[in-house]
Amino acid sequence: MALRRHREEPASERWLEVDASMTGTLTFKDPVNLLINGQFDGTLDTKGKLSIGEKAQVRATIQGETISIAGSVTGQVSATSRVELLATSRVSGKVISPRVIMHDGALLHGALEMMGIRPEGQWMSVEELARYLEVDAATVLQWAQNGRLPAQREQDEWRFERQKIEEWLAQERIK
Repeated sequence: MALRRHREEPASERWLEVDASMTGTLTFKDPVNLLINGQFDGTLDTKGKLSIGEKAQVRATIQGETISIAGSVTGQVSATSRVELLATSRVSGKVISPRVIMHDGALLHGALEMMGIRPEGQWMSVEELARYLEVDAATVLQWAQNGRLPAQREQDEWRFERQKIEEWLAQERIK
């Protein structure tokens, strides 16, 4: 497995490059700029920027903030900020993000769900908030039902406004 950092870029734009064949789970709790150029099968859970290179072949469940795809991806791709499908991308599965940029030539075979942005701010589902807080979904549901979390019930689902969650987290740290 080759892991390389691009040294010519400014510190804020350094990339960790994976040019290998890997199977398993890659989880980053801190923001990192990750570039996948090889084959990957499994689960990718990232913070920061994730880029799937033009020659990459990925079969995974992908969760991240900003995701750019130039290669082949099979599976669910979820981003809290945006997904960009470059002209050479081939995606088979579901793409979930509040913003999606799709260049001419990009192929998406599956579903596209644009969620999360409303006039009053960005919203998260129970599962998204659970990943964000690093707790299980049952705990988030319990906190919402008990009024411990700022939440809004829409039909049969709980929704959480990111800004109010950030304020709640700041208050909880003070206590």
